[in-house]
Amino acid sequence: MRWKANRQLPGRRCRCLSFSSSPSPSPSSSWTQAIRSAAALGRPRRALALYADMPRSGYCPDPFAAAVALKACARIASKLIAASIHCQLHKLGFHSHVYPQTALADFYSKFEGMEAARKLFDEIPVKNVVSWNSILSMYLRAGELELARRTFHEMPVRDVVSWNSIISGYAKAGDMDTAAELFDRMPERNSASWNGMISGYINRGDMGMAREFFDEMPIRNNVSWIAMISGYTKCGDVVSARNIFNQIEKKDLYIWNAMIACYAQNGCPTEAIQSFNRMRKLDSGVELDEMTFSSVISSCSQLGNLRFGLWIEQYMHLLGIELDDHLRTAFIDLYSKCGRLEKSFELFAELRKRDIVSYSAMIMGCGINGRSNDAVELFQRMLGEKILPNSVTFIGLLSAYNHAGLVEEGYRCFASMSKKYKIAPMVDHYAIIVDLLGRKGRLDEAYRLIRKMPMQPHVGIWGALLMASRLHGNIELGEIAARNCFKMEPKEIGYYILLARLYTEVGKISKAEKVRKMVEEKGLSKTPGCSWVE
Repeated sequence: MRWKANRQLPGRRCRCLSFSSSPSPSPSSSWTQAIRSAAALGRPRRALALYADMPRSGYCPDPFAAAVALKACARIASKLIAASIHCQLHKLGFHSHVYPQTALADFYSKFEGMEAARKLFDEIPVKNVVSWNSILSMYLRAGELELARRTFHEMPVRDVVSWNSIISGYAKAGDMDTAAELFDRMPERNSASWNGMISGYINRGDMGMAREFFDEMPIRNNVSWIAMISGYTKCGDVVSARNIFNQIEKKDLYIWNAMIACYAQNGCPTEAIQSFNRMRKLDSGVELDEMTFSSVISSCSQLGNLRFGLWIEQYMHLLGIELDDHLRTAFIDLYSKCGRLEKSFELFAELRKRDIVSYSAMIMGCGINGRSNDAVELFQRMLGEKILPNSVTFIGLLSAYNHAGLVEEGYRCFASMSKKYKIAPMVDHYAIIVDLLGRKGRLDEAYRLIRKMPMQPHVGIWGALLMASRLHGNIELGEIAARNCFKMEPKEIGYYILLARLYTEVGKISKAEKVRKMVEEKGLSKTPGCSWVE
């Protein structure tokens, strides 16, 4: 008896396989291996095509091939093909086999819900640790931590994967106390166990505990090193990230990328570019990728270094790295900050899919280049595409209103952040509004806003008020702003110069002289190009 298969290649109609004679007893292990290889290489459609070809070539799929095929269905979200394989499992008598039934339950958990998945799991007559780990993972993926906990305690046998899964579940939920308690009870641990705890503490923002686990870890791997560098990146501790980086003997692409990203994301663009240059000159065979260039382009943007950015673009072309949307967005930011807004618009038009990052980059570019109408138009277009703004979007939009001197529009935009979009304004948003009010001479409003801030104003806010006070001759607020600037940056002579100029311009010459003497007594040196009088 031979298999009679309806054509089930992906993209064709998919019905249940049927058979008219008995299956060939020919061995199918080579087919199963080929299907596994295709799936492992990230080619789920190829894996399913091979699976469909098996009966036409006279081979009966085995339970392991069916399990891999079901996992491939999950990769491409094909309910139709999965339903066909489900039907086939019953005809072949595999419906009670642990591996395909577990894979089927996993598929249903993703596309039909946990109730259907649990029903399939319960139908498995003889469960092994793999099937138990699978249902545990399903509950955790669905966010059902309590059901996952019960499943973990129901398990007749647990292996290191079981322990790692439940610990990871508690870590992701932020319950590091329970995660640590379970970690201490583990009969055996592997690197994933340690990395799970490290990642959990990093996500909670507790780098101290993350470092304790890292230091106690018997054998570290790349995941451990990168996790620590990324953790320090998030909390802005560049020195600690660099110390970790310097301990690594063999640095691969991902470790270099993590360190370069750390510099780029923490206001150290020069160090990022220096690391990039060291990396590409090393005779280590490390090949640069899109992530490398994304961080370097960002660093060029921060420095306003268009020349090096253009060289990077040529170098990428030389290496055969094509511009994807992520890299295009990075170049949009670079060109915008360097005044090449038309080039930014060209790249923006070439994007395959526009997202919040690309829109925010363009709005920011328009804002800092005085194109307020374009910024508002882009914002409205973004909303029309059902893309919600974030805090960066509002930095760009508020900058546009600031450059155009549109106080009322800027105020309305600022108020809409929390009222309409549920985004809490950050200190930089307040700084723009203070600057906008100050430029327009509404210094009392600016000062009232500063006093109402839910966070401590940074020196940029007080500096903006000081400049506005000097511009409009307001001694009282100028002195308040100056005192705060002196407190935050006592060695920055620019604030003393601004206050002295304010006094001079309103005729308070003796007070201006006192400020100059104060500078001399503190031993502060004047920045070249700056003068006490203009």
